[in-house]
Amino acid sequence: MSAESEWESLDVPRQRWLRSARSPGGWPRSLQLEVGVRVVFPTVLVLSVYLLFAGHHHSGGGFPGGLVAGLAFVLRYVAGGSMELASAVRIRPPAVIGAGLTLSTVTALVPMVFGYPALTSGSWETDLPLFGEVKFASNLAFDLGVYVLIIGVVLDLLRTLGAGIEKRELERERREGLVGGGESGMGTAEASGGGPTDGGGDDR
Repeated sequence: MSAESEWESLDVPRQRWLRSARSPGGWPRSLQLEVGVRVVFPTVLVLSVYLLFAGHHHSGGGFPGGLVAGLAFVLRYVAGGSMELASAVRIRPPAVIGAGLTLSTVTALVPMVFGYPALTSGSWETDLPLFGEVKFASNLAFDLGVYVLIIGVVLDLLRTLGAGIEKRELERERREGLVGGGESGMGTAEASGGGPTDGGGDDR
C-alpha cells in the first residue's frame, strides 16, 4: 500500500512553485502544471505587451494583447485556483475594468476638446538614446486602456465563475465525506452494539 500511495502522490508538488503557499481545499495540484505555468506565464505576458505596441503598424493592438494576457492569468488559475489568482493580482478586477474603461474613454474624447472628431490620433517623433528615432502615437493610450479593460474582464470572470465551480466541488467533496463518515459511524455503532447483546445473552 505504501508503494501505491507513493506512486499516486508522485506528481504532487513538494515545493512552492507558485506565489500561493497552499491551494484551496480539494483543488488538484500537479508538479508539471505548476512548473510549466511558472515558466510560461512571464513569456505570455511579454508576448501580450509586444502585441500591444505592435498594433499601430502590424497585427496586434490592445484587444488581442489583452486576450493573450488574460490567457496567462487563466493558466495561473488552472494551476492554483482562486487563491493563486488572488496572490498574483492584488487589485480587485472591477477596479482594473474601471481604470481601462476610463483611460480609453478619456483618450477617445480628448481630441474633441481641440475641435477634432473623437478618436482622432496624433503622432510625435523624437530621438532616444540607444533607440534612435522613435514615433509615439496617441492611440497607444487608447489601446492601453482596452488592454487593461480586457485583463480586468478576464480576471472578473475567473473570480465569479471560478468561485462558483470551486464552491460546488467543495460541497460535493463534503457530502461524500459525510456519507463515508456516516457509513463508518453506523458500522462502528453496529459493532459496538453487537458486543453488549452477545454479552447479555451470555449473562442470561
